[in-house]
Amino acid sequence: MKSLLQWLTPSARNPVPTERKNYLNSMIALQNCTHANWSSSEPGNLSREGFLKNPVVYRCIKMIGDAGASIPWQLSEEAEKLDQHPMLELLAKPNSRQSGPAFMEKIYGHLLVYGNAYLHAISLEDIPREIHALSPDRVSMVLGADGYPVAYEYQAGRSKRKFDLDGANEPVLHLSLANPVHDILGHSPLAAAHMALDIHNSASRWNKALLDNSARPSGALVYSSSAGDNLTDEQFARLKQELEEGYSGAVRAGRPMVLEGGLDWKAMGFSPRDMDFMQAKNGASRDIALAFGVPPMLLGIPGDNTYSNYKEANRAFWLQTVLPLVKRTAAALGNWLGPRFGEGIKLELNRESIEASAPDMEKQWARVGNASFLSENEKREALGYGPVDE
Repeated sequence: MKSLLQWLTPSARNPVPTERKNYLNSMIALQNCTHANWSSSEPGNLSREGFLKNPVVYRCIKMIGDAGASIPWQLSEEAEKLDQHPMLELLAKPNSRQSGPAFMEKIYGHLLVYGNAYLHAISLEDIPREIHALSPDRVSMVLGADGYPVAYEYQAGRSKRKFDLDGANEPVLHLSLANPVHDILGHSPLAAAHMALDIHNSASRWNKALLDNSARPSGALVYSSSAGDNLTDEQFARLKQELEEGYSGAVRAGRPMVLEGGLDWKAMGFSPRDMDFMQAKNGASRDIALAFGVPPMLLGIPGDNTYSNYKEANRAFWLQTVLPLVKRTAAALGNWLGPRFGEGIKLELNRESIEASAPDMEKQWARVGNASFLSENEKREALGYGPVDE
């Protein structure tokens, strides 16, 4: 069998070719990209491309979920704090398959990925005995004449179950994040980070493809001959086969290429250095972290010097991201479950157990404690404690 170089010598060519095609004699590449090609913004696709495949998204959701689920609940009845209560027992073990922290972590994950979370309560004698988190992508709403839901339908396999909202003991609680452009459904941070997510994933795929291609940018082998002859179909196919078999793939990286017989390599793409590849990828990572409210420093993303140290970044993460999410969740759970266990029941988070909020609480205690115009019970009430006999 003749080698590539033998095919390119004049003696090896067909003296009277029946047909010749001009592959490499004159070539002009034109490309006109009028708009970016974004992936689907459908929630199911975002969950697959984001949480399941992107390390930055996964870490953001995991950090927020773990932090929020670690905060203990605090229950009060008529301004008196309760250490034991059936509602606290239910939240500590909402169902037979999940513990309280695992249950809350799943709820926070649904909110961050879909912008919505649905909780279903199973009651006995109007007292909730179990709570289950419904997958948001399987829930659909039945709207009434006023445009608000009158029932929820949950599709599980081939079976569909309908939960009517009668206004008294509603079996389903709909939690949602803020969405000014929709009356009912919430908007997730993952949807807001859609463009940055696409850039980050595309950069990873491009990097992998570059490694598979021996870490070389795109280019072309240009054949020039003083006689003006062009490659025949057989020569062109042979050249292409030898390039694919001998020089493509990560295991062949660095293999030298010998160009003879009028062949010349012309680069037609940017190198990673020309593209400023890592800076673009880190910029997309920072945008994703910004959408979720996680300081980039906590994710190990370089180039972010907003916070003077790790401790301040962690404190900002708790105060600006975790606590607001847990507060609104506690308020919704309390309004939903509280009336079923009695009047005057209020569910809150126990801020005393949160190290990040300790400096603010110390300042508040000192400010209230030094207020000489307040009585002892007034001070206790300002701090969220019940009255005592003076």
